Amino acid sequence: MTDTNEQIRQEALEWALASQEADFAGWDALTGWLEADARHNQAYDAAMAAGSWMADLVAAVPALPQPANDGQPLPPANARSWRRGFLALAAAIVAILLIPLWQMRPQPYSVITPNGQTRTIALEDGSRILVNGGTRLMLDRNEPRFARLERGEAMFIVRHDEADPFVVEAGDVRLVDAGTAFNVVRSGAGLDVAVSEGAVIVNPDGENVRLNPGRRAQIDGASGRILVSDIAASHIGGWRSGQIAFADAPLGEVAQAIERTLGANVTVSPDLAGARFSGILQVAGRTPDALPQIAPVLGARAVRRGQGWELVSIDAQP
Repeated sequence: MTDTNEQIRQEALEWALASQEADFAGWDALTGWLEADARHNQAYDAAMAAGSWMADLVAAVPALPQPANDGQPLPPANARSWRRGFLALAAAIVAILLIPLWQMRPQPYSVITPNGQTRTIALEDGSRILVNGGTRLMLDRNEPRFARLERGEAMFIVRHDEADPFVVEAGDVRLVDAGTAFNVVRSGAGLDVAVSEGAVIVNPDGENVRLNPGRRAQIDGASGRILVSDIAASHIGGWRSGQIAFADAPLGEVAQAIERTLGANVTVSPDLAGARFSGILQVAGRTPDALPQIAPVLGARAVRRGQGWELVSIDAQP
């Protein structure tokens, strides 16, 4: 095990201990640590999985001895300090004895990419998943032909196996490949699926909609409505080369795509809530500070708001 993995394991154990305290107030910091590296999430899940084991161990320890000349219990601070010390010892024992078993055992795990960062996952069967920024993807070593997209965007380049089709789930929607390269975007309750090669079957046990190359399905999670349309194959997964294509897309959807690809925090002002955009944004090599140059293409102006940007109408007052 490398020094880096050892450090991650230790940090995960410390977070697991801290988050069990009743007055723990570091949830935002914990979330940031989890999203900084996909290995963090796996290590934290492993540490938390030992929680019940540690709790049983602590419960089995006799009560703290009391001073002979004092019938009162130890001060809460002392008791709490002792308990934390014991939990830390238990965690160290768990790390030595159990973590190698967690790493070897097939289990679900998450892949998380912060906004502005991408990742490529090579699966054992030769399939690949290209993950855009701002994405959380669940995989399972025990089910190598399955993935669940919880949020964000990913391009699936799948090795077809008719006897064992690759399945992607996103919310209540089930996508089954038929020898395929396809891009999936999950934003809130909405889902957008576009196929560049092969075919995808949307909800084969329900609507059973087949998407061939150059076809796209936009699925409303609230109503279940599926809108199928044409899309240029070159526009599918264009984020990989820094070209994001839109066809009559709400400006809020465009802002989310910019966030995923550039890592910028982008919001849309209420006066542009109904605005829509069709076209291609060239974002290759650009940073979040390029928003003022990108905004006019959208018929808007970018105004700095804290650590991010807000898209406002061109004639809006500063």
